[in-house]
Amino acid sequence: MNKKCRILLYVLSIVMVAGCIAAVARTKGSTPEVKVSGEEPAAVVSGEDTEHAGADSGADRAPAREENETAVETTEAEERTEAAEVAEEAEAGGQAEAEGSTTILFTGDVLFANAFKAGYDADGIKGVVAPELLEELRAADILMVNNEFPFSDRGTPMADKQFTFRCSPGYVKALNEMGVDVVSLANNHTLDYGREALSDTFAALDGAGILYGGAGDSAERAKQVQVIEVHGKKYGFIAVSRVVPTADWKVENAVPGLFSCYDTTALVEVIKEARETCDYVAVYPHWGVEYQAYPEANQTQIAKACIDAGADVVVGSHTHCLQGVSYIDGKPVFYSLGNFIFGDDRRRGAGILPVRAGVCGGRRDISCRRRTGRVGFELSGRHFGSSCGIGWNRDGRLTKISLQSV
Repeated sequence: MNKKCRILLYVLSIVMVAGCIAAVARTKGSTPEVKVSGEEPAAVVSGEDTEHAGADSGADRAPAREENETAVETTEAEERTEAAEVAEEAEAGGQAEAEGSTTILFTGDVLFANAFKAGYDADGIKGVVAPELLEELRAADILMVNNEFPFSDRGTPMADKQFTFRCSPGYVKALNEMGVDVVSLANNHTLDYGREALSDTFAALDGAGILYGGAGDSAERAKQVQVIEVHGKKYGFIAVSRVVPTADWKVENAVPGLFSCYDTTALVEVIKEARETCDYVAVYPHWGVEYQAYPEANQTQIAKACIDAGADVVVGSHTHCLQGVSYIDGKPVFYSLGNFIFGDDRRRGAGILPVRAGVCGGRRDISCRRRTGRVGFELSGRHFGSSCGIGWNRDGRLTKISLQSV
């Protein structure tokens, strides 16, 4: 063997020995973590801990230590999972935004009275809505609320009705200042002061450039789908009520009047027609029992009729408290968002549902932003909330919705 080959083999031998020594040094003080596919990472116990555990006369300490370390590992795994979800959401949101996403906000019940008027008269809209929330409202591409009162100084309160509401038309500018684009008038208070007051409401909203659904001076107008086009996509909004104090509030019985859904036949037809011309269809029903946290059977029945007819999302109001969320054929139903701005009533809290819609990765997407995608409410001074995420697949079918405490 020539001299060069001997030198080369000598060098390689030294490298291999050094590598073995380094490997032994790394493993001497600890045992490597072993992960089993499909399971949580196993807890790692050092050689020193193992020795103490074996020498310990009682069997208490080793299980306690193992339980504690397993808890730490589980927490770290959960944090890694959540971080991955946040990153995935951010990536998806960035893609959707880059391709022209649309952010839609739905809120619960709105009543301009008492505390609202006092705050607004003193400091304008900032005296009512916190600056950070106002920024979110205005930033949305579309904002829809339930307008649960007439804008009017005329009319007389309905006889034998416990609560009757109205507000001077001048306050309609507060809706503009919040960034409201469309309102529902299909509720049990828009005719509190009679038909003149409801007609004044139409005029006030028209003058402010705000769309309204669920009421009109004809059956056709009351059932009309309110369509807003953003980024080349058409979003249809349908407002309807299953809470009507008397039969003569229904538009088929007297005008102006409300679009009602005690019988869902007309509602189903309106949704089917909207499905033919709109890319996304939202139904905003006024339903349920006040202060009841769970939906009634008629709510779930109406919701199913809406989804079967082609609605993409159903967002409810009226109960003055938050109700649950369910899927029907993979599409979400938010049974009630509670109150948003409702006079002096802060007992039952406020709900906001932010929805982002657009094209992401070649599919239709609707999702809620993690930062603002929450329904928040106040009970006994404590704040609670949940974030939600919604996704559509290629053919417009909802594939997932997640709720998580924040």
